[in-house]
Amino acid sequence: MKFKRHLPWSVLSGVVLGVLLAPQILLAEETRAPEPVPIDELRAFAEIFGRIKQEYVEPVGDTELLEYAIRGMLSGLDPHSSYLDAEEYEELQIGTSGKFGGLGIEVGMEDGFVKVVAPIDDTPAQRAGVKAGDLIIRLDDKPVKGMSLDEAVEVMRGEPGTSITLTIIREHERKPLKLTIERDIIKVVSVKSRTLEPGYAYIRIAHFQSRTPEDLLKAVKELRQESKQGIKGVVMDLRNNPGGVLAASVAVSDAFLEDGKIVYTMGRAQVSQLEYKATPGDIMQGVPMVVLVNGGSASASEIVAGALQDHKRAIVMGTRTFGKGSVQSIVPVTRGAAVKLTTARYYTPSGRSIQAEGIVPDIELHPVKITPSNEAPGLAVKEADLAGHLENGNKKEQAREQDDNKSKDETDKPLVEEDYELYEALNLLKGLHTYTKRG
Repeated sequence: MKFKRHLPWSVLSGVVLGVLLAPQILLAEETRAPEPVPIDELRAFAEIFGRIKQEYVEPVGDTELLEYAIRGMLSGLDPHSSYLDAEEYEELQIGTSGKFGGLGIEVGMEDGFVKVVAPIDDTPAQRAGVKAGDLIIRLDDKPVKGMSLDEAVEVMRGEPGTSITLTIIREHERKPLKLTIERDIIKVVSVKSRTLEPGYAYIRIAHFQSRTPEDLLKAVKELRQESKQGIKGVVMDLRNNPGGVLAASVAVSDAFLEDGKIVYTMGRAQVSQLEYKATPGDIMQGVPMVVLVNGGSASASEIVAGALQDHKRAIVMGTRTFGKGSVQSIVPVTRGAAVKLTTARYYTPSGRSIQAEGIVPDIELHPVKITPSNEAPGLAVKEADLAGHLENGNKKEQAREQDDNKSKDETDKPLVEEDYELYEALNLLKGLHTYTKRG
């Protein structure tokens, strides 16, 4: 089983995804002629700084003002660049461990509101009904408009057991929704798996963490033990996976590929130009694969989907992914703080930029809710409808079986009702297996 160490840098999960942890400030790409100092703009900055110091309604310290200036400078670049004070930096690092406090949602900013990238599996947010694409416009009684992303996240965090009410705008809903959610310690289970039908495996990756590759190997081993006749096909579910650790997404892609590029990054600085390649060995030995994605699949999950799609190792099914294809470098600065700065873009093996485009599925499949039909079965006459028909000799045994089936039906929904997209992915795998077997 393979999982090689590609580079000691990692994409971190936090408020937004796709973060490269750099040990030092990025090097300049080339020695270039110095640009002229913007004297007029610096004079304007100094004048405004002085005005605030002298005339603002309340006294403001120099350190506080300069921090505000830095935050504003970074937030004006793009939604993912930001300043992290010592506490925020520490929380960002803790986020990769898979255990942290909060509601359990990955968020970004859009039009001044907090946008849900994806709810994390088995968290208060998911259980309350928060969905990918939701726009949060109020936090309790506080309007989100005018807050920075860091400020909004700070309001959403709190002691486990305390509650917060989110006011949400959701597509196709006529009026805002209000969801009251109780905060909890978030423990992210990275990999889940089960056998859908004999020979057909299901692997759910909810978040890419440092331990995800090892968890994947363990899951595959257990699936092989369950499937006595071998695995004929596998569904990898990356829906609502907001991303996470870059090294983990590279290792997961590598697990199913024999060779070639997995992902590469391009930026202005030489240090941000990276390329990751697969090593020999496919842990599933080439069996058909379907990767499920949706609008909540972002960053690291888009890297995996893009790599497997470009190498034609898997069929990608679902809806277009989120499109988080930029790389953020974490640059430690003074007093334990750090700067998160966008330094590069991700590209799939074929050279497609993920940024603002996402991964387009091979087969587009929108969520559908299937419910049993209550229509009458029609007017067909059966033997049991005839007057004076003979009773079945095994009636008692049949009645017992019907009771057992009824009890089972009440607890286990058919897959088509439980998860239509997964049902279609399984059908596709069956078709691929049959076609491959005949060929």
